[in-house]
Order: sequence, then structure tokens, then C-alpha cells
Amino acid sequence: MAKSDTKNETSSEDSGSSSKAMRVLLVDNDKDHARAMTESLDRIGLQTTTATSGPDGKKALTENIFDIVVTDLMMNDVDGMEVLRTARETQPQCEVVMVTGHASVPLAVEAMKEGAFNFLEKPITPKRLQAIVVRATESVKLRNQNRQLQSRLDEKFGFENLIYASESMKGVVHRLQRIAPTDAGVLITGETGSGKDVIAQAIHQNSPRKKKPFVAINTAAVAEHLVESELFGHVKGAFTDAISDREGKFEYANGGTLFLDEVGDMPMPTQIKLLRVLEEREITRVGDNKSIPVNVRVLAATNKDLEKEIDEGRFRSDLYFRLKVVTVHLDPLSQRREDILPLADYFRKQANKKNSRAVKGFSPEVRKWLLAENWKGNVRQLKNVVESLVVMDIDDFLGMDDLSPDLVDSKTNPIPVTATTAPITDTAADILQVGSGDPTSSSLVGKSLKDIERWAIEHTLTLANHNREETARILGISERNLYRKLNEYGLR
Repeated sequence: MAKSDTKNETSSEDSGSSSKAMRVLLVDNDKDHARAMTESLDRIGLQTTTATSGPDGKKALTENIFDIVVTDLMMNDVDGMEVLRTARETQPQCEVVMVTGHASVPLAVEAMKEGAFNFLEKPITPKRLQAIVVRATESVKLRNQNRQLQSRLDEKFGFENLIYASESMKGVVHRLQRIAPTDAGVLITGETGSGKDVIAQAIHQNSPRKKKPFVAINTAAVAEHLVESELFGHVKGAFTDAISDREGKFEYANGGTLFLDEVGDMPMPTQIKLLRVLEEREITRVGDNKSIPVNVRVLAATNKDLEKEIDEGRFRSDLYFRLKVVTVHLDPLSQRREDILPLADYFRKQANKKNSRAVKGFSPEVRKWLLAENWKGNVRQLKNVVESLVVMDIDDFLGMDDLSPDLVDSKTNPIPVTATTAPITDTAADILQVGSGDPTSSSLVGKSLKDIERWAIEHTLTLANHNREETARILGISERNLYRKLNEYGLR
């Protein structure tokens, strides 16, 4: 088996990259014809491996990875159909182009039914060959891009990759793991900016509908008279600006998931129509009489107390109970302070990538400040603040000098200081002062010195991002002594 290029054993992961030449296996027992086709493909920058028999072609498919296979249909011993079947079994990501004479065109059509990308009828000109192979490479690249996108979505929204450390969020994730595989409607509640949209996408991405669309609409951000059109679509002439038929979000999400954000702000007339859609699983476009069946899982989110909205006549009780088959509640960030530093570090990495920076971390003072803030804007505010820090930084390490003056000087409402929410301080005296400063909380006063020491070490470790040298410096003890106490208190 002659090879026109031996550099064809790179990883299959590279096949989707535009910087790598696509790899082609050319199978033809007519050596002169094979040579001519090889030269034609080499001229457009493809890496071509040539096999001059069917058996050699099958062997190549078991030994190397290819993006495209171009094979003659009529060959002795092993014909193109068997090469096609071998390609489908060993590397289903590739595209197969059949080469055939006029008499065997019906057989080539049959090959396409079995998965061939296309066929070329002899005689073949270089331009025709190049054109069909380029189309096949575009198909492979698109498939690879889709697979990589799917992989990134799985990585970003997989439950195991949600960023949290608090017991509150652990409970949420355990709940989501039971909810996601079902088709139940979910009502996600929590303050603005607490991450309800991320939870909705995680549910979709871990459900059987993950390969279908995830469509989100913020009903509070759409003009009241356009909400129905956005959700259900409209037909031409339904209203003044309806110059053509338009598909709504329900139709677009068919087979997938529709996320209704801020559903508590939905106009009452739309609530009535939404309830009917949820019960009958069909929609009617605005201005039309024809019903269209839809298969959509509906997730909804709100920052409002919907039961209070019902009592005040602004939300329908029947729709409320239809939406909340299952409820997931997100506590505000101020109530899950253990999540602040892990989230901040994740946002630092995101901001580095987005802004082409190389910020390595936070100073102890900034970590202390992050832990002490109220975060009224929740996770969204934290993300924006961290990105601002990264953008303003000049020394690749985030210090208090990188904070916006309005943040440093702002007089935010003090956080109730408890054993779990107090800002981390540098000395044992500070810790005792914090504990005695809040007699109504479950403070450290009345605790044993051993409990206080354990608390101080544990929280200072968090403050120092689990850097033992920095932790020992803040606590004023040796690293050796700290190491012994970590073992003693089971904090390793």
C-alpha cells in the first residue's frame, strides 16, 4: 500500500480544527486513476493516503483515522460497498464518497442509502472531485463543531461542574439530579441574579431533551402587547406590524425545553392562554384559528412570591399549580457565603479568558472583602465585580487597589455576624471580638477554646485559598504547627 503522505496519525481530536489539513483515504485498484485523484486532492491542501485495493483500504481504516474516504465502487476481492460498511463501523465520524461508472449508478444510490455522502460518476475531472470532497470536509467540520459545542455545554452545565461549596447548593444539586431525567415542569424561585437561568440550563442539559433546543424568554423584558406573539407566534396581518408569518418560542423549542424567566410578570390574558397550552399541548398563533401540536418541557422562574401575587389578583392560581410540579429554591448569595470564593475564582478565570488577561488570584484582603460584602445583586453582581477587578488589574494579582472607589467607600448594610458568616480576621483577639459583638447570634462566645481554634483555622484556610503558608502567617503560627493542627481537627 503506497502512501502519498505519512503524516496521518494525528489525533482524531484535530479533525475539527481549521488549522489541520483534513485527512482523506483514497481507495482505487486503478493505480493511474488513483495517482491522478491523489494529485488533485493534494493541490487543495488535503492529506491523502492511497490504497490500491479494497483489502488495503479496509486495513487502512482499521489502522488510521480519516475524515473523508473516496472509494471506487467496483473493485475485485473487496468492493466499495464493503469499504463503506467498514468505514461506518470503525469511524462513523467520516464521510464516504463513492466513485462509479454509468452502469453502476443505481448501486451508488443504494450506497447513499447506507450512509455514503455522495457519489461521482466517471469520467471525473479534478474540479468535480475537489468540489465534492470540499463539501464533504465542510460536513465533517460542522459535525465536529457541533460535537465540541455539545461537549462544552455538558462541561459548563453538568451538575458536577456547577460551582458551589455550601450545604444549601448541595441540596439543590441533589434535587436537580432527581428532577432532570424526568419531564416534569419546574418552578425555580430566588432573588434576581441568584443563578436561576444557570439552573434551568443545567436541568435541560442533563435531561433526555438535551439534543433539542433550549429556548429562553424573559417575559418581563417583552412589551405586554407582544408577549403572546413571542410565545405562540403570529400570522401575517394579525396586527399592524405583522408583515409575515412568525414562529413563536413554543414552536421553536418543539422537542426541547422552554424557559420562562420572570414568569410572575406575565400579563393575565397571556397566563390564560399559557395554561391552555400546558394542558392541551398545542398552540394557536395570534390571528390564526389552526392549532399546532407542540412537545415542550416548560421550566419557569420568578423572583416574586407567587402566592402573594395570587392573593392580590395578579397571578392565576391554576397556572401556578400547573407550573410548580416541582419547585427549586435558590438562596441569595448572602445566605450561602461558602460559595463566594469558589465562584469568585471561577469568574476570575472566565474574565481572564474573555479579556486576554493572566490574573493569578486574590490577595487575602480582597478575599476578606469579598466574604464581608452583602452581595445584594447576588451571583450576577459578584461576577461583574470580579470582571471589573480583572480589567483594572496591572500586576496580575487582585488587591484592594483594583477595587472601584465606590465599592471600597460604599456603606453597605452590615451582615449579621455569626460563626458562619463573620468576616475572616487575622488574630484570635479579632475573632473573640466578632463573637462578642453579636449576642443575638449563635456566636463563638461560650464555645471551648478548641472549637474557636478549629473555627479560626478552617475559615482562615478558606480566606487564604487553602494556602498553608499564608494561613500560618495570618494565624501567627509555624507551618509545622499548622500541619499538626490540621490533622488534629480533621481539616486536611
